[in-house]
Amino acid sequence: MNRPYLAAFALASLLLVTATPGDAGIRDRIRERMAKRFSEQIKEDQTTGGRVMAYGKDPLQTLAFWGPAAQSARPTTPAPLILFVHGGAWKHGDRDNATGEAKVAHFPAQGYAFASINYRLVPAATVEEQAADVAAALAYVRAHATELNIDPARIVLMGHSAGAHLVALVGTDPRYLAAAGLDQSALAGVVPIDGAAYDVPAQMQAGARFMGETYEQAFGKEPTRQRAISPTLQAAAPNAPAFLILHVQRKDGIEQARGLADALRKAGTSVQIDSFEGRGLQGHMDINRKLGLPDYPATAVVDRWLKQRFGA
Repeated sequence: MNRPYLAAFALASLLLVTATPGDAGIRDRIRERMAKRFSEQIKEDQTTGGRVMAYGKDPLQTLAFWGPAAQSARPTTPAPLILFVHGGAWKHGDRDNATGEAKVAHFPAQGYAFASINYRLVPAATVEEQAADVAAALAYVRAHATELNIDPARIVLMGHSAGAHLVALVGTDPRYLAAAGLDQSALAGVVPIDGAAYDVPAQMQAGARFMGETYEQAFGKEPTRQRAISPTLQAAAPNAPAFLILHVQRKDGIEQARGLADALRKAGTSVQIDSFEGRGLQGHMDINRKLGLPDYPATAVVDRWLKQRFGA
């Protein structure tokens, strides 16, 4: 089973939380049908051409980097950077098949650098170690800012699905950045895209019927640990300076996004939340794969927010 198929399978499983099939056999057939349908779509979205660098010793601790479209001209002003974290139910996916091809073209065309990371996967690694990988990748690009011609004061974390959970966790719990020698000021902002696990205990309860095994594998059974890896429950200040939370029309995704936004606001953190059309697996995938296309509504929203954060 190849990586694109695994990523599609994981996403299909994740979206079945909101489905209501009558038995396990039907659910299995739905998963297989969805995985087959979307594995071809993911293959079309392969991202290539980035400069690959290792930010750690593990084979999965790597990132691909794309400079701004004008990079060949070596502009004198260092570029802002978007650091992207892929999804895949915390156990699948990689930067080549789950980043979204449109982002790689669009954001460098806006004058931004763009990077997408791989990170260690469950069950070989814990969710806490994945968040540590995100922080380590951020520390790496900041340490190499001169070489990459990026501005270390203008870096935004962006992530989709499980990646949305991870970037939100790094943006709310200062322990991850502190372990990498950084603090929340190392980020200009965070963009979680259609995540549904910002409040882990609540999501585990809501998704127990269909996703119990996946959630237990990622988050365990201990309530104290589940709360500790919940961005919503870690949103007391300090946080990253600003959040842009995006979601489509999935019941659990809407509830989780609103809960995170409310917790951030209570902490005095700047937060914008935006809702887009799209339901089920197709909507969940579309907001990731279409972000960066000029006619996709979320693109203009993200562009405006980034200009505000980057002062561009």
